[in-house]
Amino acid sequence: MSWRSDHIWIELIAGSRKTSNFCWAFILFLGSLGFLFVGVSSYLGRNLISLFPPQQIIFFPQGIVMSFYGIAGLFISSYLWCTISWNVGSGYDRFDRKEGIVCIFRWGFPGKNRRIFLRFLMKDIQSIRIEVKEGIYARRVLYIEIRGQGAIPLTRTDGNLTPLEIEQKAAELAYFLRVPIEVF
Repeated sequence: MSWRSDHIWIELIAGSRKTSNFCWAFILFLGSLGFLFVGVSSYLGRNLISLFPPQQIIFFPQGIVMSFYGIAGLFISSYLWCTISWNVGSGYDRFDRKEGIVCIFRWGFPGKNRRIFLRFLMKDIQSIRIEVKEGIYARRVLYIEIRGQGAIPLTRTDGNLTPLEIEQKAAELAYFLRVPIEVF
């Protein structure tokens, strides 16, 4: 989602609050609870889950392993729920031609660097860079090259933009900023 005028371009960046993240966190939570219940029911010798009798799973070693997987899954699930609730990675890119300033803001994990705010002068922008890696794990990322600072990513590294979409976005931004495009 973006908003543009003649002098200002604001691009909103989606963070961790995506449908896929909600689904994975929920599935992982339910699966790890299932593993934990199976492990605990084998330890107690009681039927906590009615799918099978507890005598089928012996506590040592299967019950211990199932309990371990359940606890590990709960930790990973809680990590995912935390990143979703903190909305890690969300923010905005603001390009202001009138004032000659570029602002990049992202939310991070709680702590000292929770707010990541970068501010540059437009005259320090060297180019817009597109990095394309095709194959099984395709990766298409849009960067902004800042003189003396290096490359700063503008799109998510896991964003599934098509080659046409990334090229169009790069061309529009390069035209707005009046800088060249580099392809790597």
